Amino acid sequence: MSTAPLDASAVAQYLIDHPQFFEEHAGLLGEVKLSSPLMGRAVSLQERQMEVMRDKYRALELRLSELSRRAEENAGIANRFHAWTQALLVSRGGAAMAGDLVEGLRVHFSVPQVTLRLWNVKPEHGAEAFTRDVSDDVRIFANSLRAPYCGPNNDFEAVRWLPEADTIRSTVMLPLGAPGQSFGLLVLGSPDPARFTVAMATDFLVHIAATATTALQPLRA
Repeated sequence: MSTAPLDASAVAQYLIDHPQFFEEHAGLLGEVKLSSPLMGRAVSLQERQMEVMRDKYRALELRLSELSRRAEENAGIANRFHAWTQALLVSRGGAAMAGDLVEGLRVHFSVPQVTLRLWNVKPEHGAEAFTRDVSDDVRIFANSLRAPYCGPNNDFEAVRWLPEADTIRSTVMLPLGAPGQSFGLLVLGSPDPARFTVAMATDFLVHIAATATTALQPLRA
C-alpha cells in the first residue's frame, strides 16, 4: 500500500503544533542542511537560523539609526521654532511684527528668501510694503490652499514677491488665517530644488502658519 507524499504545509503545521520536536530530535539541527544565500553553500539549520537572526538584527539597527536621525532633525527644528517664537515675543508689534516675523524665519531657519503679503488690513497699514502687489488671483490661490504648499516653483505669482525670484527653484507657501478665509500668504524660497519637496513633512510648517496668523492678527481690519 503506497503512502501519499507529505505536504509541505502539513509538515510546517506539525512543527508549529509540536514545538518540542527539535528538543526530542536535537541531532537533526546539525544534520539538516539548508542553502545559504550569504555563504553560497549548504549550512546546518542552526547556522541558517543564526543568519536569519543576524539579518533581522541588522534591519532593526538600520531602522533605529533612521529613527534617531529623524529625532535629531526634529529636535533641531523644534529649537529653531522656539528661537523664532521668542523673537516674536520681543517684537515692537504693529507693522514691525511683519518684518520681525519674516526676518526671524530667514535667520533661525536659514531660509535664503522669505516674504509676506497681507490684505484686508487696518487703514493705517495700507501703505506698508507687505500689502503691495496682492492680486485677486493670489487671494483666490491662498484661499484654495488647505495645507502648506511645498515643492517646485511653477512660476507662481506669489514667488515673484521675493527679491531674487528668478533664482527660486523650490518654495513653501503658507496661507494665513482660517481655511478659505485667508488674510495673508507667507512665502519661503530657495535656489536648491531639493530644499522644499512634495515629500517633506509639514507638521512644523502648519505650526509656523498658525503662529504667524496669531502674531499678525492685530493688523487685520
